[in-house]
Amino acid sequence: MTDALEEKTSPGVWGDAIAAPRVVLFDFDGVLIHGDSFYLFMRERYRRSLLRKLLAFLSLPWLLLRWPFSRWLPTLSLVHIALLGVGQKRYDAAAQSFAAALARKPRQFCRDGLQALRRHQAAGDRVIVVTGCEHALVSGILHELGLGELELLASQLRPSGLGMRMKWHNVGRRKTAQLSAYGVTAWQVAYGDSINDAAMLKGADEAVLVNATPKLCKKIERALGRSVTRVEWF
Repeated sequence: MTDALEEKTSPGVWGDAIAAPRVVLFDFDGVLIHGDSFYLFMRERYRRSLLRKLLAFLSLPWLLLRWPFSRWLPTLSLVHIALLGVGQKRYDAAAQSFAAALARKPRQFCRDGLQALRRHQAAGDRVIVVTGCEHALVSGILHELGLGELELLASQLRPSGLGMRMKWHNVGRRKTAQLSAYGVTAWQVAYGDSINDAAMLKGADEAVLVNATPKLCKKIERALGRSVTRVEWF
């Protein structure tokens, strides 16, 4: 009886029983999907509206004036024009509709990336998608792909009197800040594709760079102070 109890309570047995799953982080754009999904969404909104095109054209002098100093402000202005007069419910419906249409284009998605994600799920890992894409849009896309149960940390918009506006742009160090606020302070594997993922990759035991050029790979390795795993996914 004593021997049996000691066997059940031995450190090795309990250690295996309570071992926490590995935390695995995936960027979305460029890792699970080819291209920038929010850009594709904005492009579609401009394609469907002559008025938005006209407003963007009238704003062109200001946009070009600001471009050499900051690409973010002109880009944000184009997003604001695309969402002018759009409230939360209307935005959510538009994002879901676009997500459903995008999911019907299988070549748009990175087959190897989705397979890697599902292998991590099958292994019992805790998978979190950490992306600069807007939350409602990427959530809709993941749902259409049968991955709606994934944990997701993404950029967020907020309603305003003029339409939806940026609340939180989840890029660079903001990814690790949002992870910390979410209660995730350690992760074992991270998949990224750009220098904007450097902070997220640096915190991982295994940093994986997807479809990166040799130049980008060297740049990120300098930023991390160590080598990364480089993969080619299609």
